[in-house]
Amino acid sequence: MDAVTLRVGDLEQMTDYYAGALAMEPVEERTRGREVHRVLGRGTTPMMRLVHTPDLPAVDPRQSGLFHTAFLFDDQPGLAATVYRAAQDPRSRFVGSSDHSVSEAFYFTDPEGNGIELYTDRDRSLWLHARGQVLMDTTYLDPNDFLRAHLTQDALDAGPALAGRVGHVHLQVGDIERADAFYVGTLGFEATMREYPGALFASAGGYHHHVAMNVWNSRGAGPRASTLGLGDVAVTVPGRDDLDALAARLTARGVAFTDDGRAVTTRDPWDTQVTVSLPGSSVEDVLAR
Repeated sequence: MDAVTLRVGDLEQMTDYYAGALAMEPVEERTRGREVHRVLGRGTTPMMRLVHTPDLPAVDPRQSGLFHTAFLFDDQPGLAATVYRAAQDPRSRFVGSSDHSVSEAFYFTDPEGNGIELYTDRDRSLWLHARGQVLMDTTYLDPNDFLRAHLTQDALDAGPALAGRVGHVHLQVGDIERADAFYVGTLGFEATMREYPGALFASAGGYHHHVAMNVWNSRGAGPRASTLGLGDVAVTVPGRDDLDALAARLTARGVAFTDDGRAVTTRDPWDTQVTVSLPGSSVEDVLAR
């Protein structure tokens, strides 16, 4: 998964929030017409792309769109340092924490109502499988116990120098069957969990999930209105053969798309733009196509 695009009303506040609470740094910035596009991340890894669109209405939590962007950290100290920073920022709203068997996760909401997950994975050798699915659970994870066990001054001091990336993107959709048909049947992800109530999880390469879709707040929702919040979802694939296969599936299903040779761009049934691109391009060039 590549950087997620958010349309934001206050670019400077949101930049300051993600820099302070999640220890991200500016990676790239461009102006396109009246819009400022600012990419934030850690090192050279893009994690969030903010597009300044102050005239749009606020996020509606009942419509389709973003449930959360999930930022993955390499180890528990790196996760603990970011959770601590996010919890200390008065602009954060802490939503909860969970042990999902495959991962340990903490949830926040940013100042404009966008969901955030901060997590680290358990080693794959510890993941359980049954009925062709990755078994995921939701049990209570005490945030204070986790911080006491794993927070270190070295990790706090490292800040943006610690690795981080987008691990998965969790979407709100209007209908699980339509989401399955698009994200699994058309885009080509493999379903990894179909038994979780009101949700579908899917991935590539045996991961527990790169994308998730739920109807917990948005059942029956139609195409999104133009609002702040999710702009687009970006996926990187290894080679041109992957884009050719995707273009063939989109064509066979009558789904409109564009293909400029390095990226295929389409829209899901709820009008969220999905960009699938080759590695090695400037993130802003890829995401702005």
